[in-house]
Amino acid sequence: MEMEAKKPYVIAVVIQLIYTGMFVVSKAAFDQGMNTYVFIFYRMVAASLLLLPIAIVLERKNVRSLSLVLLLKLFFYALVGNTFSLNLYNVSMKFTSATVASASSNSMPVVAFCLALLLRMEVVKLRSLSGKAKVTGVALCLAGVFVLAFYTGPALSPVNPHRAFAVAHASNNNIPSRMTWIKGTFFMVLANVTWALWIVLQSALLKEYPNKMLVTVTQCVFSTVQCFFVAVIAEKDFSKWNLRMDISLVAIFYTGFVVTGVSYYLQAWCMEMKGPVFLAMWNPLCFVFTIFCSSFFLGEIVHLGSILGGALLVGGLYSVLWAKGRETKIELMSSTAKMIHGTKDEQGYKKPQEKDDGNKKQEESISSWGVEQA
Repeated sequence: MEMEAKKPYVIAVVIQLIYTGMFVVSKAAFDQGMNTYVFIFYRMVAASLLLLPIAIVLERKNVRSLSLVLLLKLFFYALVGNTFSLNLYNVSMKFTSATVASASSNSMPVVAFCLALLLRMEVVKLRSLSGKAKVTGVALCLAGVFVLAFYTGPALSPVNPHRAFAVAHASNNNIPSRMTWIKGTFFMVLANVTWALWIVLQSALLKEYPNKMLVTVTQCVFSTVQCFFVAVIAEKDFSKWNLRMDISLVAIFYTGFVVTGVSYYLQAWCMEMKGPVFLAMWNPLCFVFTIFCSSFFLGEIVHLGSILGGALLVGGLYSVLWAKGRETKIELMSSTAKMIHGTKDEQGYKKPQEKDDGNKKQEESISSWGVEQA
């Protein structure tokens, strides 16, 4: 029984390790000259080869339920969430570092919250403690982005100066200029915004059509076709499309099979067991792992600005998560109280007159506690 209780925690750590590996091997592939657009195309091909046979076996009877309108929606969502977002994200990683990419991922729930607020799917009560925490979280995330972009700070020595995944001629060419770094940081923010928009749209779509497997596979196939045309436009020299037995091939198979296949399944299982907030709480662990691994395997020089910016993003993440958890708890208490009172009313429950004053005081205390929690 103890092992069953610990399983979600172990899986949450494994998920963060998988994403750490994604940041490190992807950055290593880009540093060795792999075109980012070609990389995404091959990644989507690998993911489609993994998921399509599974979908054919499990969901072939449900394919007819995909209407033309739904297919058009899935094509658009694939364009936003996979094709545009992932291509932009990889370009930004090439311009910055694996550490910055990992740090920026902590802003995803906050960005999704902001988009939900704009779409009137979320409400902020500025006078409540949870509302203030949400605003504070957004402010911390914005501060973190600006620190990542404009403040470098002193360099921290790499753990392994020999760069296990790097090539000899890449040491100087891969150091980004100041303007390239700033551009890469804001590309990463834009990538996170589009990915968060995809999450919000996806959640609404799954309520309309709750078949997760077909939705995922269809978008993956659409994105493969879209990424092919993007890659052809971006890289017309097809000699650079050739796959070699190096870290680039490892990165393609790893991101296509392990990240898309294994981690997506583990995330779905973990969210089903503990909820999305539990999973999001572990995101900062990936940031810590990536700082160490990028320094050890890539020889990346981590700057103080990256750590400070990442810390601000983590603070913003936890502030918003805490506010959401608090609101959920209050709503649950409120609905439970209403249910209890409603049941008593239906049963014609009558209290003795002498207990009225005591009951009123108890109700007032519960009500005032609820106001404080709001």
